[in-house]
This record gives sequence, C-alpha cells and structure tokens, in this order.
Amino acid sequence: MKKEELESILKKVKDGELDIDEAVAEIKLEPFSDLGFAKIDTQRELRQGIAEVIYGAGKTAGQIEKIVKEMQKNGQKPILITRLSREKADYVGKSVDLDYRETAEIGIVGQIPEPENQETIVIATGGTSDYRVAEEAAITAEVLGNRVLRLYDVGVSGVHRLFANSQYLIDANVVIAIAGMEGALASVIGGIVDCPVIAVPTSVGYGAAFGGLAALLSMLNSCASGVSVVNIDNGFGAGYLASMINQRTSR
Repeated sequence: MKKEELESILKKVKDGELDIDEAVAEIKLEPFSDLGFAKIDTQRELRQGIAEVIYGAGKTAGQIEKIVKEMQKNGQKPILITRLSREKADYVGKSVDLDYRETAEIGIVGQIPEPENQETIVIATGGTSDYRVAEEAAITAEVLGNRVLRLYDVGVSGVHRLFANSQYLIDANVVIAIAGMEGALASVIGGIVDCPVIAVPTSVGYGAAFGGLAALLSMLNSCASGVSVVNIDNGFGAGYLASMINQRTSR
C-alpha cells in the first residue's frame, strides 16, 4: 500500500463515502500477501518509502513470476529483481514485460522514474572488473528515483584518472566507491569529498585478496572519516542506502 492509497481511504471515511468497518477491512488486507512459498510485504513502501525488492537467487523462475504478478496486482511499480540469471529472466519475460540488464543481473518491471531531485549519486570503480557490482548499484539507485553519474576505472594504480574527475566527486551528494584488490579507492575519495562515501568491496583480486575479504578489511579500517562499508559485492545494498541518503538530504 502506498501513502497515497492510505490517504485516499482515510479521506473517504472523512467524507462519509466509506464506513469505518470497510476502511479497517481494506487496511487489514494489506499487511502482506501470502503465496505459501512467499509472504509479500505490501506495506513496506508505506513504512519505509521503498517497496519490497525481489532477490532472484535461490528462487525458481516460477516463484519469481508469481511474486511479480502479485506485486503488480497490488499496484507496485516499478518492480526490481536482483541477482536474476538470464535463464530465469527469459522465463519470467514470457509473461511479464521485463527489462533485463544482464551485466548487473537485474530485472525491471515497469518504467524507471525520473529523478526526484537534482542531486547526484556518483559511482566510482577501481577497475573495469568491478563493472557488474557497479551497475547493480547504479541501476538500483536509478530505479529508486535518483540521478546517477558513473566514473568507472579510476582506481589508485592510476590515481590521476580519479583526480581528473575530482569536480564530479566534490559536487556529489553521495559517492559509492567500489573496488577489489586492496580496496584503497574508498579512502582516497573519502579524503577529498564532504559527502557520505559508501564503500563496496568486490571479490576481484588474486589469492590473498580472499574473495574480497582483503578489500573489506581495508575499507573497514579506512582512516578517512565519513566512509561506511557494505558487504562484499553488495551493489544493491550500496545503491539502496545511497538513495535513502540522497533523497532525505535533498528534502
């Protein structure tokens, strides 16, 4: 249930178009839709401002399809599906108008909205190998109604590439810094901007990178103030958090 829908129900009660028992019945039906294998939180957008997102990994294509259709029935749009494989996307796309972004493994049902404000989320990556995680973050933020600027392959091994784009970083409302290897990018960016920096360690790197653990520990120990860290390869989490910050600080 969206805020506008709740307001509409309450207005009908106020205007005498709906009695209290009918209004209570409509609201009570809303907390979640029970599909047996999934309980869809239909009031999440009302509580949190952002509707439920489908995590595609671990679900069958049929389950994803049924969840999407139930969300559509409840008026949710757009619908975001993360960690969605090509095989599952092909199945879901047979019955649902699905925009599939294969690199990010993201599916979108419905139109991406226009940005809600003029503020910008900048997404910077250490290297091209971080592209998948970066696109997951970028598309998530765009679907949630944000303006996104991508600065890819600006890592510390050629730090002049980063400094050549420093004005974009300085002008940003939020920066997402994505890097594998030793994860130094977040600290460098944290030292030149006055906005929140969300660090995303990736699993890119050789043996002692330990699948992103080295970058994670480096980012957690950053000496730059204002740097927060999400889980390894969690582009979605970074994009979601950046959206919350961006839209709240621009009110």
